[in-house]
Amino acid sequence: QAPGLCRRPAMLLGPWLVAAAAAAAVAGAGAGCPVLCTCRGQAVDCSGQRLFSVPPELPLDTGNLSLAHNRIASIPPGYLACYGQLRALDLRNNSLAALPAGLFRGARRLAHLDLSYNNFSLVPADMFLEAGGLLRLDLSHNPGLRRLHPRAFRGLAQLRELDLSFGGLSAISLEALEGLPGLVGLRLGGNPWVCGCAMEPFLKWLRGRIQRCASDPQLAECRAPPEVAGAPLLSLTEESFQACHLTLTLDDYLFIAFVGFVVSIASVATNFLLGITANCCHRWSKASEDEDV
Repeated sequence: QAPGLCRRPAMLLGPWLVAAAAAAAVAGAGAGCPVLCTCRGQAVDCSGQRLFSVPPELPLDTGNLSLAHNRIASIPPGYLACYGQLRALDLRNNSLAALPAGLFRGARRLAHLDLSYNNFSLVPADMFLEAGGLLRLDLSHNPGLRRLHPRAFRGLAQLRELDLSFGGLSAISLEALEGLPGLVGLRLGGNPWVCGCAMEPFLKWLRGRIQRCASDPQLAECRAPPEVAGAPLLSLTEESFQACHLTLTLDDYLFIAFVGFVVSIASVATNFLLGITANCCHRWSKASEDEDV
């Protein structure tokens, strides 16, 4: 049975055939374990089988699906459409760089999603929009993950744990996290954070939620600029960003212009004096040579 076709038509069948087909469907909900997979109850384990693609069919009552430690590079659109009982999906340690649009349509009960150890470079807008029941999302150990769209986590109002550790993130948009009111666990360590002026709003938000949101400040450190390299994110205070709020007045600009003018005049005068000195030395040297002759 194809994943996109959840029910087969029963028209033109006699009543007893309809009953037999219904009984077979109920019995088959827990049967039909995919090749190379192990099925126990509602758990389907296809991990570590060197799979290059997802199994084409799963039992319709699958509640826990593990496809971890394979070589899967893509997932067909609509793959999860028929598996309304799915609560946990483990896709860690594969070769995924993107997820198809609409993948989570129909997976209304999905609560745990593990996408760690893959090849994601971007989390686009609305990637998880149809997975509104997610409680835990793991995107850790994606070393190429350098950008989160400001609407990357839109729709995840129930999300409680988000793992973004050990990626390639140097900055994060505050907008991406403001729509997660239920967040109580956030991991950020192991990323090359650039703690410049653009990072101030996010750090201010993080400090304000530190009592509610368990993070990993001992691992989350600034990589740049040099003056704060190695400093834990949460060690930076408002004073650390004072230079970001400095504004120049008219007097400041006039003073800078005056200093520039003085430096320019001094430079011209110095060059003039050096030229005269060099010329005099040249004439004195030539006169000495003439006297010797």
